[in-house]
Amino acid sequence: MQRFLSVLGVLLMLAGVFGLSYTWHIDHRSAETLSEYAATEFNVSRDGEGYVEGAVFLMWDYRFDDSKLVPKAVFITDGNEWEMTASTKHTPPPMSGSRFRSENKLFVALPTACLKAVLNAETIRVQFFYDNGQVIDLPLSSKELALWKRKIRW
Repeated sequence: MQRFLSVLGVLLMLAGVFGLSYTWHIDHRSAETLSEYAATEFNVSRDGEGYVEGAVFLMWDYRFDDSKLVPKAVFITDGNEWEMTASTKHTPPPMSGSRFRSENKLFVALPTACLKAVLNAETIRVQFFYDNGQVIDLPLSSKELALWKRKIRW
């Protein structure tokens, strides 16, 4: 019986260590581009004549910790910084169910001047911040950048 409990204890410790390292890895993941890090969406709005009025950027990020997004985002177009106030929503994990991650949503309305910079940009980086001090600074992939430009030109 003592051997069984010892083996069970070791197995539970190993499961805990692997589980903890997995959740830390998800919350501190590395990525080459923004779309590899989080789900994003970019939409452009137009007036009745078809001219661009503005655009919105949405991002969904899932984490195991309780960190919340700070309502601020910085878009860097070829070195020019566009600091914008964002709207954020943090949804903690439900008490029951299969999802145990919290959800963070970021919503940013881009000004028209920023859209002109996006249209002419060679590279775009997006920075966003968590209340635990973590700063994420990732570029758009070339495919994302081309999509953004196509949506603005259309």
